[in-house]
Amino acid sequence: MKGVLPPRIDLLSDTLTRPTPEMRAAMAVAEVGDDVFGEDPSVNRLEGHISGMLGKEAALFMPSGTMSNLIGLLVHCGKGDEFLCEAGCHIFNNEQAGYAQVGGIGVRPILGERGALRVDQLQEMVRPENDHLPRTRLICLEQTHNRAAGSVLPYEVVAEVCDWANQQGLARHLDGARLFNAVVASGISAADWAQHFDTVSVCFSKGLGAPVGSALCGPAEKIKLARRIRKMLGGGMRQIGGLAAAAVYALEHHIDRLAEDHTKARVLADAIRNASGLTLQCDPVDTNIVIFEVAAEKGTSEEFCASLLKRGVRLYPISRQKVRAVTHLDVTMSECEEVAEMLADS
Repeated sequence: MKGVLPPRIDLLSDTLTRPTPEMRAAMAVAEVGDDVFGEDPSVNRLEGHISGMLGKEAALFMPSGTMSNLIGLLVHCGKGDEFLCEAGCHIFNNEQAGYAQVGGIGVRPILGERGALRVDQLQEMVRPENDHLPRTRLICLEQTHNRAAGSVLPYEVVAEVCDWANQQGLARHLDGARLFNAVVASGISAADWAQHFDTVSVCFSKGLGAPVGSALCGPAEKIKLARRIRKMLGGGMRQIGGLAAAAVYALEHHIDRLAEDHTKARVLADAIRNASGLTLQCDPVDTNIVIFEVAAEKGTSEEFCASLLKRGVRLYPISRQKVRAVTHLDVTMSECEEVAEMLADS
């Protein structure tokens, strides 16, 4: 907004990260070509790099995670089909129901615990073959789970759910916008997480710190179809090697440092845990997202955030009484400690 000074410490989202000087240098010297024709060498390098990391045959660079997820659904489902997902997931809540607007696809949300679904919840969710019913074709999981405060879905639960889904003839798609946060927090490789899914979407513009982009990874035939759908949606890009080079730099240099963001988030969580009138939504905090509830006597979440903004700190009021804080590359440990003191004294 014009006339409003930017906050000193911005914990609104990890999408706020800006390219580091080293990343900018990599972008400046990147080779470029026309990616719609498959001729951008930097994009081709990125797609080979990320598909290899995830153990998939192919990948496709996308301008956003929303497009990557939408196309992930469209390659598995047709009009009148239905997918299963956790009720708090990003695809269901924060992507404009693009699956319905564009694909004519239905959804069957199921409430999980800390973002995780169990097989016993899913047993009756697959529709039988019947002319009156939609066809259940797909299950989607989210790792880490944004609305569950960046919780890492337990590996054994993910494996069990995906094995069950496979037995039911369902495809599996992972919204892995913050998959590498789960990799660092769990010590489980990206390929091990990804092996349970047919398609995986990963984001470069959150904690990894690239300015733009996601990738959809999966079997070559699905990615070939995804490329066609991307063109239809207007996602075909031209000389974008600079953006791809930023994503490659992020993959090569910014994964391990995500542990720093997790430590910063725990500093905030410790303060909230001991503050009067504030309650952590998910405790313990697994990664870089902290969500807490503000007691009614302290006012609404918007009022609470407004009071902190006057002190130079921006948080995100996500509902009437809940607030989200996200740590990232551009916020230091000392700044998080300063915010922690404010929260403890609020």
